[in-house]
Amino acid sequence: MTPAFASETFVSGHPPSNAEMLTPRVALLCDFHEEQWPSMDLVGDMLFQYLAAGYPGEIAIDQVVPAWHRRFSGLPLIGNTRHSYNADRLINRFSDYPRWLRIHSDRFDLFHIVDHSYAQLVHELPPERTIVTCHDLDTFHCLFEPKREPRPRWFRAMMQRTLKGFQQVAHVICVSEATRDELRCRGWFRDDQLSVIHSGVHPDLSADPDAATDDAVRRLVGDDSRDPLYLLHVGTNVPRKRIDVLLQVFAAVLKEFPQARLVKAGEALDGAGWALAHSLGLQGHLVMAPNVDRGLLAALYRNAAVLLQTSDAEGFGLPVIEALACGCPVVASNLFPLREAGGVAALYCPVGDIAAWGSAVNGILRERFGGLERERRRAAGRLHAARFSWVEAAKQTLAVYRSVLDASKPTNKPAQVSV
Repeated sequence: MTPAFASETFVSGHPPSNAEMLTPRVALLCDFHEEQWPSMDLVGDMLFQYLAAGYPGEIAIDQVVPAWHRRFSGLPLIGNTRHSYNADRLINRFSDYPRWLRIHSDRFDLFHIVDHSYAQLVHELPPERTIVTCHDLDTFHCLFEPKREPRPRWFRAMMQRTLKGFQQVAHVICVSEATRDELRCRGWFRDDQLSVIHSGVHPDLSADPDAATDDAVRRLVGDDSRDPLYLLHVGTNVPRKRIDVLLQVFAAVLKEFPQARLVKAGEALDGAGWALAHSLGLQGHLVMAPNVDRGLLAALYRNAAVLLQTSDAEGFGLPVIEALACGCPVVASNLFPLREAGGVAALYCPVGDIAAWGSAVNGILRERFGGLERERRRAAGRLHAARFSWVEAAKQTLAVYRSVLDASKPTNKPAQVSV
């Protein structure tokens, strides 16, 4: 999806008509694509697509992403380092994006920040007309759990500014009930300022076979059989994903199913992950599939024997509902957000309990030879995942927009005269 504003020059498709001038204009403030957060990009793209197509007469919505400016990452010698990228990232987030809003914010009636970690932008916006989608509270852990997540003082100062902006907004859309409940416990918002709107399943992710992408998966996995045996993980290497647990569970599974492979989509293993994999003897059984497109991701889901979600913390569980929609069984950590995503259609294990995980996964793999139970599990997953749609998410989001716009209107009450 191409953002409406991809540069610092404000672009309008055509001069607004009288009707358009009366229609509330919404800025959907999205992440920089260069930050490579596919889940955040998905939320921005899907909300824009379904709100623009579904409610053209009720709101005029623009997907806003200013241009990314390369400074340090464009320099010779140091340009390809992680430090130079992070320096550019901070300047773009905390200087360039706010400056863009200072110039253009008066063109909009309502602002929706799709990623809570961008809440520093609220300082440039009218907070009574600003909404933030909160995916989890990881961004702020360094502030209220400094021993668990130690950070330098300058980083905590930036997160404090982000938190202050976040706490000022008119309304927060939470991606799960678990996230809403955590915000309630913090006491940052009134109950009427919080809504739960689940993300949906992308329409391209389904259980319907596709010969081309299914064949591509077999080539990727290195198994030409009709039913290749592989486990799937979709996500990054951030600590809460517990890649160490993932690899240990897979090692346990190999004892009964030595022909199995593990496909890691989204981000390849980092150095620590590869070191652990080698120590567990997993060489030759691992397949990396970073940056897959939506079609190949759907094929990975529907051909996988099981999706593993080994995290010790999550805000929701998007890979869980995506896998279920594609007919892929799921074993996930026993966390409230993941249970909220998977319902009765998934299996759950205690975080880090390798024996329990191995038993659950092996049980699902044995179903491959039974037929009936396997199909029952896949059908139940598809039925459950059908509850999560971007059509419904857009409908509920529009209701929040209306509520905030109505509350921000002047009351025009007559002034009281003292006698």
